[in-house]
Amino acid sequence: MSDERTVSFTLNGSNRSCQIRPRITLADMLRDQFDCTGVHLGCEQGVCGACTVLVDGKTARSCLMLGVQAEGASIRTIEGLVGQGGGLHPVQQAFSAAHALQCGFCTPGMILAAVELLGENPAPSQAQIREALSGNLCRCTGYANIISAVGRAAEALRETQEDAR
Repeated sequence: MSDERTVSFTLNGSNRSCQIRPRITLADMLRDQFDCTGVHLGCEQGVCGACTVLVDGKTARSCLMLGVQAEGASIRTIEGLVGQGGGLHPVQQAFSAAHALQCGFCTPGMILAAVELLGENPAPSQAQIREALSGNLCRCTGYANIISAVGRAAEALRETQEDAR
């Protein structure tokens, strides 16, 4: 008798379902079942933030969440983050322009944390950016360029919204 469960959810805008064992983490489910390799596994204890995804628009540590908990949720990974016309999202563009990445291991989690922040606060202060990113660890950059990138992305997003008016 199989102990697998069917889990149905939205992944990066598409309806998905799969069969998984109840003890499988969301991170493992996303990587193994759906090839979302931008979900990085670092500490596997929820400390480093490398596995960050958006679940119903809020950041979540996918290494701490079980796949079965995704039932009915909307999940967004770095693979599902796109800008207008299918290009890079403004946060991704800002990270590139500000040289806010080196090895790239923390980058997907940092970007998704920034997307959540800018969705809630389109004009964050440096202190608010630092606070929003404080759960994501980077061993390469020293954070200065990452914080600058989030500020640049906020500015770009505000300009885009103003142009749309």
